[in-house]
Amino acid sequence: MSLALVYTRAALGLNAPLVTVEVHLSNGLPALAIVGLPEAAVRESKDRVRSALINAGFEFPQRRLTINLAPADLPKEGGRFDLPIALGILAASGQISVESLQQREFLGELALTGELRPILGVLSASLAATKAQHQLFVPDENAAEAARPKDAHIYGVKDLASLCRHLSGENPFSQAQASSNLNTRPLPDLIDVKGQHRARRALEIAAAGGHSLLMMGPPGTGKTLLASRLPSILPPLDDDTSLEVATIHSVAGQQAHPFGVAPFRAPHHTASAAALVGGGVNSINKLDYTTMFWTVHQ
Repeated sequence: MSLALVYTRAALGLNAPLVTVEVHLSNGLPALAIVGLPEAAVRESKDRVRSALINAGFEFPQRRLTINLAPADLPKEGGRFDLPIALGILAASGQISVESLQQREFLGELALTGELRPILGVLSASLAATKAQHQLFVPDENAAEAARPKDAHIYGVKDLASLCRHLSGENPFSQAQASSNLNTRPLPDLIDVKGQHRARRALEIAAAGGHSLLMMGPPGTGKTLLASRLPSILPPLDDDTSLEVATIHSVAGQQAHPFGVAPFRAPHHTASAAALVGGGVNSINKLDYTTMFWTVHQ
């Protein structure tokens, strides 16, 4: 079959819209064209994919290849599309079965050796794939993070060759398990605060009733000291909110946050509005995650 469809996910803030990678193999001089609003990193994937296929033991077709990333009006960024593009080429050229790609989604950046490198924002893609009841294949280093949502079907992939063997029924993968980092880091405790009886009482009331809290005063009076102890007396976050917090960390490329623990951010008191919410041409897609934390916990 000269046409293959592979499903993947783009990154749009905290969302992961579905992207269909359409690969068409036709007669003509050997060429590869990628359309569908790809950025430079996506356009460069043709060179990574070619080397990865050859080094993984597959044949790169010497024909005209047209790759469309649909929908065409959605910007495509990063190396996450390498794996679905490679699988689309293999399916269109008949080296793997087209049927093996159905009800499955693929994410990952390919090295020239055919190994997969980790990507950012995998948790938002996992949530979307779970909602669509699709299996999701991600780089092995992202598998534990992507397996956090309940009922998620996540498989970690080390390299392109082993994935193709799994799709053909040889050496099937086992499903990835979620990482267990439930509050593994000690939190600053309110017992460390000496004095400040009225301020401590205000923190306890705000924590018990879920109220907002405004701290005012000159530098050095203990505002940050008190605020950093607030998560230690807050109740554990529910699963949905914990996933929102973890998704923000995933998109921002930050270390995984302890599941169930309220996040704490301490921007400097001189930080400007632009420093808090971000700026530039991609400010909508790359909103500062400090502001996202604030939004989640209103």
